[in-house]
Amino acid sequence: MDEEVKVSIEGIPYQVSVSARDHRWLADEPTDINGGDTGPNPGELLLSSLGACTAITLTMYAARKKWPLEKVDIDLRFNSTAKPTPDTTVIECVIHLTGELDEAQRARIMEIAHACPIHKLLLNPIQINTKED
Repeated sequence: MDEEVKVSIEGIPYQVSVSARDHRWLADEPTDINGGDTGPNPGELLLSSLGACTAITLTMYAARKKWPLEKVDIDLRFNSTAKPTPDTTVIECVIHLTGELDEAQRARIMEIAHACPIHKLLLNPIQINTKED
């Protein structure tokens, strides 16, 4: 993964401009913590990355196998009440598959969900090297 994202904040409290390649979007905090709610918050962006990668991975796999997967819907959320330790983050990921898939195909697709690159990245140790420019 050699992706690069640029983020900047200036002028509007908590509203962040994000860019990657030729794409631009906003991130913000909700109004109840003094943000403008002009975009998803950082946690929602992380969940959306996992969900998008999972949906794409499942769709690509089913297409290669020529399986009748018509649609993938994924609901994701952080579950702070299920934390086994204070340092553990629990993400609930519920996948809804639409299509005439048999049970073996459905089971295999659910296995493949754990093979998505973002899923793998989040399960492995992450080192963040932060420095000032």
